[in-house]
Amino acid sequence: MKRLNLIFICIAGVVSLSFLSYLIIQYYQRPDYSLGVDAMREDQTLFTNSRIMLTNIGKLPVTHVVVDYGIKNDTIQSINPGEKISLSPPEGSNLNLVRIMADKGINITTAYRTPIKMPGMMGS
Repeated sequence: MKRLNLIFICIAGVVSLSFLSYLIIQYYQRPDYSLGVDAMREDQTLFTNSRIMLTNIGKLPVTHVVVDYGIKNDTIQSINPGEKISLSPPEGSNLNLVRIMADKGINITTAYRTPIKMPGMMGS
């Protein structure tokens, strides 16, 4: 009985140590400055919903973020690590591409994605 408990404790220790090592490795492999961009356009029958989600996936704050919609720009002074910001493009914007520029060489151009239409959902 004591031997079985010792085996379970050893296994739990190895699993815990492995998980902790994985988390540490993942943290240190993240770049210092990085942005995740999710640009979405949802065409409805009468109108179009669009939004842009910016997420700082780096370890340090990203500064002087400029979101270029084509006809107008939005400027964000700083996005802290892990912070998410939701933006709505102004009316008349090009809803094909959006360009995001920031300090430390960040320059991202991405296309808007459209969600899959599901039967019974709005706009399908």
